[in-house]
Amino acid sequence: MPADMNRLAAIIAAEINARPAQVTAAVGLIDEGATIPFIARYRKEVTDGLDDTQLRNLSERLVYLREMEARRDTILDSIVGQGKMTDELKAKILQADTKSVLEDIYLPYKPKRRTRAQIARERGLQGLSDAILANRQASPQTLAEGFVKDEVADVKAALEGARDIIAEDLSENAELLGRLRTHMHGRSQLVAKVADEKKENAQKFSDYFDHKESWSKVPGHRALAMLRGWNEEVLSVTIETDADDPSPVKPAETIVAAALDTRTSGAGDTWLRDVAGWAWRVKLNSSLSLELIRDMKERAEEEAIRVFARNLKDLLLAAPAGMRTAIGLDPGIRTGVKVAVVDQTGKLLDTATVYPFQPRNDLIGAQAEIASLIRKHKVDLIAIGNGTASRETEKLAADLIEKLPAPKPVKVIVSEAGASVYSASELAAKEFPQLDVSLRGAVSIARRLQDPLAELVKIEPKSIGVGQYQHDVDQGKLGRSLDGVVEDAVNAVGVDLNTASAPLLARVSGLNTTLATQIVTYRDENGAFKSRQELLKVPRLGARTFEQCAGFLRISNGKEPLDASSVHPEAYGVARKIINACGRDLRALMGDSSALKGIDPRQFIDEKFGLPTVKDIISELEKPGRDPRPEFKTATFAEGVNEISDLRPGMMLEGTVTNVAAFGAFVDIGVHQDGLVHVSELADKFVKDPHEIVKAGDIVKVRVVEVDAKRKRIALSMKKESSGPREPREDRNRNSAPAFKQSPKPQAPSQGAFGAALMEAMKKK
Repeated sequence: MPADMNRLAAIIAAEINARPAQVTAAVGLIDEGATIPFIARYRKEVTDGLDDTQLRNLSERLVYLREMEARRDTILDSIVGQGKMTDELKAKILQADTKSVLEDIYLPYKPKRRTRAQIARERGLQGLSDAILANRQASPQTLAEGFVKDEVADVKAALEGARDIIAEDLSENAELLGRLRTHMHGRSQLVAKVADEKKENAQKFSDYFDHKESWSKVPGHRALAMLRGWNEEVLSVTIETDADDPSPVKPAETIVAAALDTRTSGAGDTWLRDVAGWAWRVKLNSSLSLELIRDMKERAEEEAIRVFARNLKDLLLAAPAGMRTAIGLDPGIRTGVKVAVVDQTGKLLDTATVYPFQPRNDLIGAQAEIASLIRKHKVDLIAIGNGTASRETEKLAADLIEKLPAPKPVKVIVSEAGASVYSASELAAKEFPQLDVSLRGAVSIARRLQDPLAELVKIEPKSIGVGQYQHDVDQGKLGRSLDGVVEDAVNAVGVDLNTASAPLLARVSGLNTTLATQIVTYRDENGAFKSRQELLKVPRLGARTFEQCAGFLRISNGKEPLDASSVHPEAYGVARKIINACGRDLRALMGDSSALKGIDPRQFIDEKFGLPTVKDIISELEKPGRDPRPEFKTATFAEGVNEISDLRPGMMLEGTVTNVAAFGAFVDIGVHQDGLVHVSELADKFVKDPHEIVKAGDIVKVRVVEVDAKRKRIALSMKKESSGPREPREDRNRNSAPAFKQSPKPQAPSQGAFGAALMEAMKKK
C-alpha cells in the first residue's frame, strides 16, 4: 500500500473511531465503485462492521485529504522547480496536517503579484532590512542614509521600504501565523453592528445591531444570521482581538515582535517593535481576521448541514400511512382548495377544485363535492396540506367526517414542504401533462401521506425546507450530504421493484436516472419482474450494477421467495443452508422467529460469508422485508385554536415536530406558524443536542410559554413545569422554514342549517 494511503488511513481511522485496516478496506471498495449503503449492508466482513455513518464521514474526509495530498504534490513540484527545496522545508511540507498550514509554508515561495516589498528589494533595500536585523544597537535612520540614491528619495522612503520587506517576511512566516491563529482563537470576539440609517429596514437583524461574543463560542445559527446580514449589507461584522486588554502594546503585537527577537532597548529593536505593531495592524490582523470569519462560516455551515441532514432523514423515514386510497387537499383561500384522489398505489383517480372560503364561501358545495369523491372511491385517508388555510380546511374536513357513515376516513395534516417545487417540475409535467400545476400539488400531498419516502425523493432535497440557513451554506457540500441521506434512507427501507417510480429507483444503490428509466421502460413493455435475476435483461444493467442494487430491490410473490427479502442474491446459498437446517419449507419458515431461535449462526460461516452476514440473514428470515420506519400516528390539534391570536400562555397543545435545529425544535400546533421549543425547554434536564429528545415527525405535547403575534414568534415548552416567560431571541425565529401566513376565518352557516343543507347537496350529487 502506498505510504500516502497509510497516512490517510491512520488520520481517518482516528477521526471515525476505527482501525486503519478498516479504513483501507472501505477506501478500496469505494474506489472500485461500491456505494455506501452496499458496503454498510453487504460488506461487513471486509470493513469489519463499519456502519453507514462512519462510512459517510470517511468518504467526505477522504475527499478533503486527497485534495490536500494533490495540493501538497503541486507545492513540492513548484518549490523544487524554483531550486529552493531543502530537506528541512520538505519535511515541514510533508508534516503539514491541514490545508491552511500547507499554504502558510508555501507563502514565501508562491508566485505573487508585484508587491511593495518586491519594489523595495528592486531598489536595493533588502540590504537595509538585513542590516537593521543584524545590528540592533545601530540607529536605523543612520543605516538608512547609505541607501538614499536613485529611486530612494530620502531616509524616510528607505525605512518604509525596509519596513515593507520585513512586514512581508512576517506575513509569510508559517510558525508566526500558527502562533497568532492559536492566540486569536482564544482571544477574539465577533462584533456585529448596524448603521443608524439602516435600522428601520433591518428589523429581522435587530438582535445584532450592537452584538459582541467570543469567536470560539458563536453558535452556528447566530454566525450564519450575522453573515447573512453582512452579505445583505445591513450589518458590519468584524473580529476584535485583545480588545479587553488594557496594555498599550497588545499581546498579539508582542507575539509578532517576538518573531523578530526584539529583546533589547537598542534603537534597532525599538524600531522593529514599531514595525511589528504596524505589520500586525495593517497586514496580519486583517488577513487573519478574514480567515477567522471564513473558519467560523465553515464551522457554522457544517453544523447547519448536519442539522438539515438529520431532519431530512427523519422526514424521509417518517411513518407511512400505508397503501390506502387517499384524498389530498391543497388548501387555498381565493384560488380554492385543490382536491386529488389517488388509489392504493398512488395512481391518480379524480380531481376537483372547491371554493369553501371567501369570496365565494361555498362551504356546503365544497363539502358535498368532497363527500361525493369519498363515497365514489372509498377513500380511507384525507391528507391536508399545512400551508395557508390548512386549519380552516381541516375544520371543513372534520365537520364532514362527523356526518359521514362508518367507516370514516382519517384526516391528517401533512407537510407541504417542496410540494410546489414538485408541481412545477419537469417530472410532474411528464407524469401529469394534462393536469393543472396547482392540482399536481394535491396529488403530491395525498401520496406523501401514503409513503413520504416514495414521494419526497421526487423533490430536490434542498427544496424540502427542513434546514437552518440552508441557502447560506456551501451548496456543493449540502447537496452531497443530502443526497447521501436520501440514498441511505431509500436503501434502508428497500424498494418494490414492480411499483417504484423512476425517481425512487434512481436512489437505489448502484442505479442512476438513466438505469431507473430503463427499468421502468422494461417493466412497462414486459410486465412485472418475476425475479431479481430478470434485472440482468434490462439494457445497460450489467453484473457490477446488479451486485450493487439487487439486495435493495424487493419482489413480492415472485418465483424466488428470497427476492422479497433483503438477503442478497449472492448469499442465497447460505440462506438455503439455514432453511434446510430448520427442516422447514422456505415460505413457511420466513417470519417464524421461533424456528430460527435455536440456530447457531457460526455453523454457516464459510470462506466468503462471515458471522455478520449470517446473523443478518437469520434476522431477515425472522422478519422478511421489515420496514425500519415507525408506526403511523397523527397529532390532534386543539379545537378553536386556529390562529396565533387564539394562543394564550399556559395552554397545553399537541403538535408535530417539523424541524429540529441546534437551538431547539419547531412544532406545528395548527396556527400557520410553527412554535419553538427552545433547547432549554425540551426536558426537565440539561439537553446538549435537541435530537437527543425529538426528531422531525414526532407527535409531542407542548405548553405555550409566550406569544409575540407581531413578530410571529411562539415560545413553547415540553417541561413538566414551565420556567416562565422568556425574552424573545433571534435564534427562536424559524429562519429557514416557510412562514405560514394567517388566514381569515371562513364564514360558515349555522350548524343546524349546515347539516340539512349538506345532506341535501350530497343527495343531488
